[in-house]
Amino acid sequence: MTTDAGLFALKLCTAVGCGLVAGVFFAFSTFVMKALGQQPPAQGIATMQSINLTVINPWFMGVLFGTAMACLLLLIAALLNRSQPGMAYVLLGSLLYLLGAILVTMACNVPLNDALATVDPNSAEGASLWAKYLTNWTGWNHVRTVASLAAAALFTLALTPG
Repeated sequence: MTTDAGLFALKLCTAVGCGLVAGVFFAFSTFVMKALGQQPPAQGIATMQSINLTVINPWFMGVLFGTAMACLLLLIAALLNRSQPGMAYVLLGSLLYLLGAILVTMACNVPLNDALATVDPNSAEGASLWAKYLTNWTGWNHVRTVASLAAAALFTLALTPG
């Protein structure tokens, strides 16, 4: 495989990875969190606690962080080959995914998940936390959705001949 073919394949896989992650985030933003919010707090909390444990699996983590690794490789390629056509799209797509999906996940969504994990679903503290959690977690998830989708679009644009 030539370097150009390898770079094309990496951009294609990264576009697909960003799109797949964006789809997962989109589902949570548009209906999963709304459905959980319509449940009694104890039931919503218990379900989200289960989701937060179940999501840590090789398939989802592989796509989420495998795409991040691909973005890091493409970011380096973009910085080393700035004059090549489409590299501005690669650079922007990489930064959007790494900052808007991965950094937001680690700095915002995971700490909210960690706080939810320690609460008793049947407690008053749990109900109070749940109301804030639904708003804050979903807001940050919207950011992750938009960033991942925009990154997928930019990587797709980077596939077209310059």
